[in-house]
Amino acid sequence: MSKSGTIRAGMGGWTFEPWEGTFYPDKLAKTKQLRHAASQVKTIEVNGTYYSTFKPETFAKWAADAPEDFVFSLKATRYSTNRKVLAEAGESVQRFLGSGISELGDKLGPIVWQFAHTKKFEPDDFEGFVQLLPSHQDGVELRHALEVRHGSFACPEFVAMAKKYGAAIVYAHHEKYPEIADLTGDFVYARLQRGSDDNPDCYTDTELDGWAKRADIWAKGGQPDDLPYANPASKAALNPRDVFVYFISEGKSRAPFGAMALQQRVDAT
Repeated sequence: MSKSGTIRAGMGGWTFEPWEGTFYPDKLAKTKQLRHAASQVKTIEVNGTYYSTFKPETFAKWAADAPEDFVFSLKATRYSTNRKVLAEAGESVQRFLGSGISELGDKLGPIVWQFAHTKKFEPDDFEGFVQLLPSHQDGVELRHALEVRHGSFACPEFVAMAKKYGAAIVYAHHEKYPEIADLTGDFVYARLQRGSDDNPDCYTDTELDGWAKRADIWAKGGQPDDLPYANPASKAALNPRDVFVYFISEGKSRAPFGAMALQQRVDAT
């Protein structure tokens, strides 16, 4: 077994006008933006799949445009998670998973199931939803990440449930959403959402140094001691974990540079 998991840093999406002429070379065709972005970072979180349905041919093209060992994480369709009764989302879940995401093959990373900030933790219904998430689709292994945004999820019961089904809880470095750093899956998914366009690398150098240290701890199977936990008494097994860190939302204009700066730090250790 490797002594450390793989750490990948990236950003949300690859189409953003302010990146043209900064992150992207001048006059680079939009059709070539993904290829360029995927050559600069090791992962991208696709937000478009939350709002729209894509065809298998589109996923196949994304895979072809990205280099070997690149990974896409996909936000699952909102129609699965934005509903009153989550346990009734089976058809929607299967429609999304069967839309062609398996065309990404080895480049398919975690599937992110994002819940509204108004969605409270209702144990029975939420467990009914998690039970709908399969381990494979068309022979491709699936990894599931749960992005919850209501404070009621910051409880030991939710941590135990996620761990029971091997789903990762998304750690959100956010001003309003709960920060839940408990390790419940065999990978770590972090969304850094407190960056600033005033910082050339989205976060300050000191902050990036801190995140590089935490990512290294995660990759080696540990739990950083300076993050909030919903159940501090529950310790995860000390196993290497792949780590996905995304620069999202605030500081978006500088997000790619934050991802590259963090990747440089973790690759140098």
